[in-house]
Amino acid sequence: MDEAARELVRDWLTRASHDLQAARTLAAGKEPLLDTAIYHCQQAAEKAVKGWLQSHDNPFPKTHDIEDLVAQAAKLHGDFTQFAKAAAVLTPYVSAFRYPGGGSDEPMPSPEEFDEALQHATTIYDFVLNLLPTEARP
Repeated sequence: MDEAARELVRDWLTRASHDLQAARTLAAGKEPLLDTAIYHCQQAAEKAVKGWLQSHDNPFPKTHDIEDLVAQAAKLHGDFTQFAKAAAVLTPYVSAFRYPGGGSDEPMPSPEEFDEALQHATTIYDFVLNLLPTEARP
């Protein structure tokens, strides 16, 4: 991987890290903004997997579907299959709470739902980070 490719991978992972930080910050406030925080969990996982695919020069479609991205990554590294369930949980959060009538029966995620999403996103991010060579990490 040349320096330009490493920089792009670092950028994907930096943005994923920022999404995780935003999720934690939004959830920790006096009046937690869990609808926005859970969206950032989805974004963090999506960007982490895209960063890993980028590190392998494996083009991915313009999508927010983490299930599809994880399936694509699993073709290159079978251990990604362990994230199929997490991807299924996270993918709907791209829109479920972002808009009225976004697909959720509830107007806001519960604290438990957010905690699960944050755990899934963090696990995927950490997994990807550990797969990357040190020089490609943020």
